[in-house]
Amino acid sequence: MNLLLAEVAQATQRLAAAGVPSPRFDAEELAAYVHNVKRSQLHTVKDADFDARYWEAVSRREAREPLQHITGRAFFRYLELEVGPGVFVPRPETETVVEWAIDAVRDMDVAEPLVVDLCSGSGAIALALAQELPRSTVHAFELDEGALEYTRRNIEASPDRARITLHAGDATKAFEDDRSWNGRFDLVISNPPYIPLTEWEYVAPEARDHDPHMSLFSGEDGLDTIRGIERVAARLLRPGGAVVIEHADQQGGQVPWIFNEEHGWTDAADHRDLNNRPRFTTARRASL
Repeated sequence: MNLLLAEVAQATQRLAAAGVPSPRFDAEELAAYVHNVKRSQLHTVKDADFDARYWEAVSRREAREPLQHITGRAFFRYLELEVGPGVFVPRPETETVVEWAIDAVRDMDVAEPLVVDLCSGSGAIALALAQELPRSTVHAFELDEGALEYTRRNIEASPDRARITLHAGDATKAFEDDRSWNGRFDLVISNPPYIPLTEWEYVAPEARDHDPHMSLFSGEDGLDTIRGIERVAARLLRPGGAVVIEHADQQGGQVPWIFNEEHGWTDAADHRDLNNRPRFTTARRASL
């Protein structure tokens, strides 16, 4: 075992003691970042090349600063995104939401799909859809100024940037001033804020102390933004178009009821993530 791997083993113990959920992965990822190698190449770093800044990074993670804020990058499906203080860090659970959306659009057999991503944050969802649906046009809405800086940079760095339009605005009022977009979209997708204000103290410190609160909390029951997005999706989607919206696992029995038949929805259903937890709701706009 080389020096770096020995230090990684010690760092893993420190991170585990601090309550970090994935201590081994994080210790290795920080080592790879500091030494500019892949995780699979840690054993190739010579003892003489060990960088003491590794322990500075470990200390930051030990204090529950998000791993992605330390490295400045987040991986989402096939993307590497720039992230940091001021923007919500995309989570692996959201990849399942995007996978459903991609399959749904492909099943529509639409030549040039029109998609809108509401509460875009880092742009992870919008960029993944543009990449994996190569004939799509994607609109992304983000309100928070701090987050918008990352959304812009990630879109500008993308080879698919010509098919993505970023809007600085409230997701619950998307295209409210331009009704020409009504009834045209094939897909509305969102990972909105959904944590109840009453749950603040139970939120993991990585999110509570570092993610923008605008991206986390949404009213007493956590559903305020989702209710607003339901109204936007009802206006923007064409008949047969789909909506997919992420939510907390405790909300799996509530969100499908928001997309009810009285509001013109059909096939409202909840879906589980890879950990078998209720994670997102889908529905289709009823045909006229």
